[in-house]
Amino acid sequence: MIVLGIESSCDETAAAVYSSEKGLLSNIIASQSVHEQFGGVVPELASRAHQQSIWQTVEQSLKEADCSIEDVDTVAVTQGPGLLGSLLVGFSFAKGLALSHNKKLVGVNHMDAHIYANWIDNQPQFPVLSLTVSGGHTQIMLVRDYFDHELLGQTRDDASGEAFDKIGNMLGLDYPAGPKMDKQAQQGNPKFVQFPVSHLPGTYEFSFSGLKTAVLYHLRDQKEINPNYVEENRDDLCASVSEAITKALIKKLDLAIKEFRPTSVVLAGGVSANSMLREKATQLCKKRRIPLYIPHISYCTDNAAMIAITGYLKAKQGLYDGFEMKPFARL
Repeated sequence: MIVLGIESSCDETAAAVYSSEKGLLSNIIASQSVHEQFGGVVPELASRAHQQSIWQTVEQSLKEADCSIEDVDTVAVTQGPGLLGSLLVGFSFAKGLALSHNKKLVGVNHMDAHIYANWIDNQPQFPVLSLTVSGGHTQIMLVRDYFDHELLGQTRDDASGEAFDKIGNMLGLDYPAGPKMDKQAQQGNPKFVQFPVSHLPGTYEFSFSGLKTAVLYHLRDQKEINPNYVEENRDDLCASVSEAITKALIKKLDLAIKEFRPTSVVLAGGVSANSMLREKATQLCKKRRIPLYIPHISYCTDNAAMIAITGYLKAKQGLYDGFEMKPFARL
C-alpha cells in the first residue's frame, strides 16, 4: 500500500509518501515566513500561503518518492483540529485529487498523527502512554490499541508550547520563540529563578497561565532595579522557565505511569523536540524501567509524514472515509 499524506492545519504546507513495504519515501514541508513580522500565525495569510504552495509541495513529495499519483492507493489528509481556512485548502485539494484519480480517502486527526509519528521508525507496544505537547495542545493519552484512546487529562488554559512562545516573547525572542528558548536554555542555569510549577492535585490536567503571570511580574520588578536584566540573564531565564514547564509535564507523566502501568511511553508534538523535556523523560523512564519512544526531530513539529503513517494505519484496518467528510477546527 502507498499512502500520500497531506497536512495544512496551521502554517506548514506538507506532503509525504509512505509505503507499507519500504517505509517513508518522502517528507516535504513548505514553511511560511510571512507570520514572523506579526509575532504569530495570521489565519488569512496562512490559508493564502497554503493555496500558493500546496500543488508544488505534493508534486515534490511524489517526485522524491519516485512515484506518480497513479501509484498511490490512498490519500490521507488532516481533518482537524486546526485553523479552518488552512484545513480547507489541504482538505479540498486532497478530496479533489482522490476523486479525480479514483483513490481512497482517509481523514486524520492531527493529534492522533502526532502520537503515531512514533510508528514511523519504531513499534511501541500497547498499551502506550502518550504525553502530547504542542503549541495548541497538552494532553496525556492512554492508547490501548490502534485508535483506541482515552484522554486522561489536558491543559485547562494555555498549552505548553503556547507558554514557551509567549514567555519567549517577553524575553525578547522572535516568533516562534520555543525553539530559540530551548537553545538558550541549554547554556543557562535552571535554578536561577524558581518559577511556580502547577500541580492541580487529583487530576492529570495542566495549567500554564499562572506561570506566564509569574514571569511577567518577575521581569517587571527586576527591570525596575536593572533595565538590562533580561539581556544580561536571558540564558538563565530561559532555563528557569523551561525547568518549570517540563517539571510540570514530567510530574503528571510519572503519576500516570504509576497508575496505568503502560508497556511503552511516547512523547509527541512539537514540544517533544525540547531538549530538557527529552532528557527528563529519558531519566524518568529509565528509573521506571519502561521503554521510551521519541520521534525524530523532523517528525515532532507539524509534518505530513505523521499524516501518511496514520493514514496507512487507518487504511490497514479499513477505516476509510467518504467524500462527504468535512474538516473541523475542533476535533
